[in-house]
Order: sequence, then C-alpha cells, then structure tokens
Amino acid sequence: MSEEVTQSKSALKWGVAHIYSSRNNTLIYITDISGAHTFAWSSSGSVAKVDREKKTPYAAMLAASKVAEEVMKQGINAVHIKVRAPGGHGQKTPGIGASAAIRALARAGLIIGRIEDVTPLPHDTTRKPGGRRGRRV
Repeated sequence: MSEEVTQSKSALKWGVAHIYSSRNNTLIYITDISGAHTFAWSSSGSVAKVDREKKTPYAAMLAASKVAEEVMKQGINAVHIKVRAPGGHGQKTPGIGASAAIRALARAGLIIGRIEDVTPLPHDTTRKPGGRRGRRV
C-alpha cells in the first residue's frame, strides 16, 4: 500500500498559483516551481462583462476556473498558492476575490499544497503620500 502512495505522489506535477487580489481586481497566474515559465494567467477584469463586476468574488472564481482548465490540459495537477495584497502604502489584506479564487482552484480538481501570504510589508518605509497635514478633500 505504501508503494501506491509513493507512485501517486511521484505522478504529481507541481506548479505555483500566484494570486494578486486588490480592492478593484484579482489576477491569477500559474507558473512552474521556479516562477520562470508561466503556464496560464487570467484576471477577473478579463472575464467580467462590465467594469463594476471586476472586484466581485464571482469574477475571480470564473478567472480561476479558466486558468485551472488551461493548466490541467498541460499536465499540472497540483499547485502551491501564493496570495498577495497590494502592500507597501496600500492595504495589507487581500481583496475579497482571493478566497473565491482559491476555492475555485480546489473545486476544479487541482491538489492544493501550501498556501502562503507574500504581501510586501515595509520594515521602515518612506512617507505616505498626502503630506504632513494629510490629503485635503
């Protein structure tokens, strides 16, 4: 029985799913382990019919399922996921499309390995835009 488990693990072809989710859009692209070769990519803006739907979880889910179909045709059946928010001066938490995209990748039949947050966080940063007295509206 242990031979069957090792055979199934060796049959896995791994990729890395990069999910960038901001307030306004969600980008999903799948690369090889090194990140040098991109197998497929899509964004929620490319599958949404109108601009106001770009930020919705439904559009992110459609984009993720489209990407999952493309990479499964190329032989990838397992992915590690790296979730990224804008970071820096922007928001530090991913947008609402990130969790929907992860769920859609799992439902499409891809095996999920590791999920990690790769949002760039400043250790000590430059000043925020707006000046000393803040943004005057």
